[in-house]
Amino acid sequence: MDDPVVAQLAAYNAHDVDGFVACYAVDAVVTSGDGRSLMTGHAEMRDAYSRLFAHHADVHADVIERLCERDWVVDHERVLTGGETTGYVVAYQVRDGVISRVVILGD
Repeated sequence: MDDPVVAQLAAYNAHDVDGFVACYAVDAVVTSGDGRSLMTGHAEMRDAYSRLFAHHADVHADVIERLCERDWVVDHERVLTGGETTGYVVAYQVRDGVISRVVILGD
């Protein structure tokens, strides 16, 4: 159940944009905890993460804890960007073997 979430984390840490985006549904939706739309679909994700990886060679995420329930995977993550570490709680909804929805709680 958490296979695409594990794969996208590995691709994120390898700065592999194509591998990262492949873990998501073509129309995947990413929102903040307060419901703001952050990005939708492969094109927006590819653009955002290409820029992130290009500007922050040190960006890396670690999972502190993972919970799985039905079609949801919830990670407590620590993300290193620009020499600073930030904590997030990220909920991934997995459908048909890919991530269809993401809710990011944190800064």
